[in-house]
Amino acid sequence: MAEGFRMAIAVIGNVASVALYAAPTVTFKRVIKKKSTEEFSCIPYIVALLNCLLFTWYGLPVVSCKWENFPLVTVNGVGILFELSYVLIYFCFSSPKGKVKVAITAIPVLIVFCAIAIASAFAFPDHRHRKLLVGSVGLGVSIAMYSSPLVAMKKVIQSKSVEFMPLPLSFCSFLASSLWLTYGILIRDIFVAGPSVVGTPLGILQLVLHCKYWKRKNNMEQQKGDTIEKLDLEKGTLANNGDLVGKGYLENSNNNLTNLTNLSNCNSS
Repeated sequence: MAEGFRMAIAVIGNVASVALYAAPTVTFKRVIKKKSTEEFSCIPYIVALLNCLLFTWYGLPVVSCKWENFPLVTVNGVGILFELSYVLIYFCFSSPKGKVKVAITAIPVLIVFCAIAIASAFAFPDHRHRKLLVGSVGLGVSIAMYSSPLVAMKKVIQSKSVEFMPLPLSFCSFLASSLWLTYGILIRDIFVAGPSVVGTPLGILQLVLHCKYWKRKNNMEQQKGDTIEKLDLEKGTLANNGDLVGKGYLENSNNNLTNLTNLSNCNSS
């Protein structure tokens, strides 16, 4: 029963996490369409890639005892595909200076991961010390990744609008972090539960901000719609006035032409 409950939590957590990893596809569709990275930064995606690499390695039997952390391998394996795709797309469409920035950031990150993987595999004789090394580094990277929404929340508070913090993304963030917190507690693994100790409160805070500012967003959208409707009405009025003026001008022209014709006939007589 307990094992089935843990597996159910892990499966739902996998789904919520994959939804989080897939969220930036909208951003990168825009990058591909415009063939420019604009003002977007590659650093969050490189940090997320490192996080996925570390926790995939953490879940493999080399570090963990057999397949006790198999759910970590599946979700972070999918995460590697997503984040690597984002980094490659960013690299392809960035400026020459941007490409250098991606390389300078990504290469050291990959070297760090390789060094940690080699050290954990050959320098430590047992699973406990391997988990301690990989999990400690992964914990720090995950906390940095989960803290990234603080920038968006600051913008929401300043602008009093949730336009730049989509509700589905905030909800998936809260759901994924709370599920992985529960799973980490159930398997008694601090390195699985630890990142969500930060992620869950931040997810709750995002939802609170949505509850506070969503009415303002609706009001702004309504005002925008009213403004557009007013402009349309004004355009219609101007168009109607233009038609009336045009008709009046034609009528005056016809009258003048008739008068000239009559005058000409009189002179001829």
